[in-house]
Amino acid sequence: MFTAIAIVILVVFFLSTAIRILNEYERGVVFRLGRVIKAKGPGLIILIPIVDKMIKVSLRLVAMDVDPQDVITRDNVSVKVNAVIYFRVINPVKAIIEVENYNYAMSQLAQTTLRSVCGQAELDELLAEREKVNTELQEILDAQTDPWGIKVATVELKHIDLPSEMQRAMARQAEAERDRRAKVINAEGEFQAAAKLVEAAQAIEAHPVALQLRYLQTVLEMSSESNTTTVFPIPLDLFKPFFAALKPPSPEEKA
Repeated sequence: MFTAIAIVILVVFFLSTAIRILNEYERGVVFRLGRVIKAKGPGLIILIPIVDKMIKVSLRLVAMDVDPQDVITRDNVSVKVNAVIYFRVINPVKAIIEVENYNYAMSQLAQTTLRSVCGQAELDELLAEREKVNTELQEILDAQTDPWGIKVATVELKHIDLPSEMQRAMARQAEAERDRRAKVINAEGEFQAAAKLVEAAQAIEAHPVALQLRYLQTVLEMSSESNTTTVFPIPLDLFKPFFAALKPPSPEEKA
């Protein structure tokens, strides 16, 4: 009786220590007497009790926040920058034996790289060319983590916090730029209007009858309005004969 119970206990102990089940996104790095054999999984894994040891590694994409870093840009502006990194383990064996804790190592490497890359860029570049900075960060991190069996997929800058005085200066700069554009647009409108007036004057000079048509159109527009008093503009050309008659004769005409 006691022998049967002991056998059952031994079998249960063996199964509990020898059988492992790994999910589809997991791999198990197996060590046998301290030496790595290979990465196994997914599915059912059978280990030798006491002799074998297994460490699980997830192959899913990991999103890691990089803590805000104080950075001085190339144009001597102090900013605070943080980012997010997307990476995955592609070689479980390297991720376990090449680095002690790849998550912590990735976090520290990302912080130092973020400070280095942002410190080499100017503030306008950080604000306007984020894609360029993101690509540079991704390439540097991917090259340095490749020996760890880790692939850095994407790096994105999340926030760039500016000092309050810099924010006010940029607001004044933006306002001045808007005023400049408004003045340029107004000047262009005045120039185009003057050019059209010159064309109209040239057309009237070439065809004097156009002035009379314009006069009649003006009278029609004024009469269509509900005014109690209507002013009729009369061209000065109609009065030229009268002005000529009232003008005293010149000495040559008297002679």
